[in-house]
Amino acid sequence: MAIENIFMPQLGESVTEGTIERWLVQPGDTVKKYDPIAEVVTDKVNAEIPSSFTGTIKELIAKEGEALLVGTLICSIEVSDESTESTNVQSPSANVITTKSDVSTQNNKPAETNSNSSLKKRYSPAVLRLAQEHNIDLLLVEGTGLEGRITRKDLLKYIENNEASEAKVPVQENIVPTTEKIQVTSPVNENVSKPAAGDIEIPVTSVRRAIAKNMVRSAQEVPHAWMMMEVDVTKLVSYRDSIKNEFKAKEGFNLTYFAFFIKAIARALKEFPMMNSVWADDKIIQKQDINLSIAVATEDALFVPVIKNADEKSIKGIAKDIHELSTIVRSGKLRSEHMQGGTFTVNNTGSFGSVQSMGIINYPQAAIIQVESIVKRLVVMEDGSFAARDMVNLCLSLDHRILDGLICGKFLNRVKDILENANKDTMSVY
Repeated sequence: MAIENIFMPQLGESVTEGTIERWLVQPGDTVKKYDPIAEVVTDKVNAEIPSSFTGTIKELIAKEGEALLVGTLICSIEVSDESTESTNVQSPSANVITTKSDVSTQNNKPAETNSNSSLKKRYSPAVLRLAQEHNIDLLLVEGTGLEGRITRKDLLKYIENNEASEAKVPVQENIVPTTEKIQVTSPVNENVSKPAAGDIEIPVTSVRRAIAKNMVRSAQEVPHAWMMMEVDVTKLVSYRDSIKNEFKAKEGFNLTYFAFFIKAIARALKEFPMMNSVWADDKIIQKQDINLSIAVATEDALFVPVIKNADEKSIKGIAKDIHELSTIVRSGKLRSEHMQGGTFTVNNTGSFGSVQSMGIINYPQAAIIQVESIVKRLVVMEDGSFAARDMVNLCLSLDHRILDGLICGKFLNRVKDILENANKDTMSVY
């Protein structure tokens, strides 16, 4: 018999950690290869981790609700020598990397601890990035992770301790040195954060915690800029209203305005490919495929499934994808493959009645568009007359490391032009 280890997989681009939401097995359970053993939540997707071996669960090392870096050991499986597979085996539904445990002995003595030191030097992307930002020698940091590995928490604690030691300067009353970092604690805020009689405490779910981490990361790392453009979609409204009933009867799902906006944005991205880029630390990657992430809300979370190759699809095809992805999300059947590969995000905030908003970028993408509510508004026409028109605001948040106002303005103007001239000839549904 041999012992095989399974580590936290990377379940999406830029994902650096995941949380064990629920174990599906217990020590002593027999599993087959590819059987799901745990449910995992990341900032991008809920997924199941499959076993890469047939055998018996020996030990569950990770705890439910525990956030773990990619590559952290989560459990071990006892397998027969005949069924032992080679190292670095990947399952088809997740990037689960399994490595043989060093259970062999030499002269009845345990194996040397060289593996411990090598593990300690296998730093995660998040640790490396944080160390580079703060110019920290990782050899000086004590690791508390598995077998001495340095975790992001270790690094944050090291940074905090260093800052605290640097800030130990006597402060005279009513005089605050400009070089010292002061944290002001408000007694009022402390009281608000404590539950009072009648207050309702709502536990933070793993999904909500993952969303919060991703939003904080985007807000802290990305220099957001924002612009808005209003669009006259009177022709689009008339065109869509004239065919929506026939479309629903024929296809079995709704022809939404959102499908037209997706098509217009995909077409404009084709003409302005720099908008379809992602940030990769030392370089910008301009993506060839136009895969649009769309925001789908449930009662307690927001997910961003992806419409693949949106520029190659008809409005009917896009409408079908919107319908199917929304159904998958709200039925709780969303998988990692539905979430991966997004290059640009479109959020239909207008469905909530919003008319103006600023989205937080879906890291590491370059931008996100908020499509606001279509409203009737009195507009001054070119001849000076007044007319009631159907107007919508398009709100663009952009990563100023990648994009500038000039290209974003041209991009939004192109989207505006496509939408304002929508008819059966320029935006055929089929």
